Amino acid sequence: MNQAKFTSQHIAIILLALATAVIHIMLAIPSNMIMFYLNGAGYLLLTVALFLPQLKSMRATVRWALIAFTAVTVLGWVAIGNRNTIAYLDKLIEVALIALLWLDGRKNESLPGASA
Repeated sequence: MNQAKFTSQHIAIILLALATAVIHIMLAIPSNMIMFYLNGAGYLLLTVALFLPQLKSMRATVRWALIAFTAVTVLGWVAIGNRNTIAYLDKLIEVALIALLWLDGRKNESLPGASA
């Protein structure tokens, strides 16, 4: 049986993605901000897709999509976002998420026979 091995890095990726998703969804609730709901949903869907065994052959593509999604979120905040404590905390989470995803990709791409 070929079961997926979750490393501490994978768990950290999941927790960071979940944290930023929850932050965006919670911020959306009081004002019913659709973009924040969609952003939270995007993090959840891409993270599930990243670790879904059925999508293993697309893992590298999904990883890059999640990196790009996170980077666009950060750039959007730089352009028009609120400057407050929760926003800065969330940006730290997102930058850490990008870094871990990038490191995970480098690690998996360097393994012989690995399909990221």
